[in-house]
Amino acid sequence: MGYERVHEMLKEMHLDGIEKVLDSAAQKWSEKGSDVFELIEELLNSQIKSDEEKKYTIRLRYSGLPFHKKIAEFDFSFQPSIDVKQIRELETLRFMYEKENVIFLGPPGVGKTHLAIGLAMKAIEEGKKAYFINSVKLVERMKEAFAKMSYERLLRFYKSLDLLIIDELGYLPLDIEGAKLFFELVESRYERGSIIVTSNRSFTEWDKIFSDSVLATAVLDRLLHHSSIVNIRGKSYRLKEKQKNGLVGAKIMNGLK
Repeated sequence: MGYERVHEMLKEMHLDGIEKVLDSAAQKWSEKGSDVFELIEELLNSQIKSDEEKKYTIRLRYSGLPFHKKIAEFDFSFQPSIDVKQIRELETLRFMYEKENVIFLGPPGVGKTHLAIGLAMKAIEEGKKAYFINSVKLVERMKEAFAKMSYERLLRFYKSLDLLIIDELGYLPLDIEGAKLFFELVESRYERGSIIVTSNRSFTEWDKIFSDSVLATAVLDRLLHHSSIVNIRGKSYRLKEKQKNGLVGAKIMNGLK
């Protein structure tokens, strides 16, 4: 079997992990005079690694994450109110295996979304299906699906996820239809799959989000039953950068403490 034909067959079989390292691995094996099974093992390991990288890329591509930042990139020194040990514990993803939720509360710009995305990145690395969506867009999508008679299919998709991240809950209030659909989604994942929620409103204000105190209580009951709460009190990272450039005064920054 000729050199070119071997490479052609590997490409046809989509064994690009082996195809990429075949020449160098074969040369090393020839020079060392090692057991042929060592060569086979090295080639198979290269293929496994390549396949895992492809799967990771696909999971990341379809996750909906607006940016890719890990927990390691978070500046905890700027937000001393955060319990770093709690974040490290969450990073183990134990909460996902126990079907628990995580809720990040705090004013705009304090890093809620970064931390949520960091946990999603970790989940994706471990082979989990994670999906990120803004709360307003989520409700709009559900309402549209309900109107087009495709709501059950959309709900099945959200239920199939290992981790659902709902960002910016509370920036805009939900109408009664949207609030009911949101409740159905939370109910469908209750004790079946983890949800991460970021919100700029305290729990006492959630009745304003859902326009109905009964619905707000029902949503909170299911989200909080098995959950970790991270309450961040601090300044905005985004305004911090503006202040460095002299675009925002100290008075405004102090008012955000």
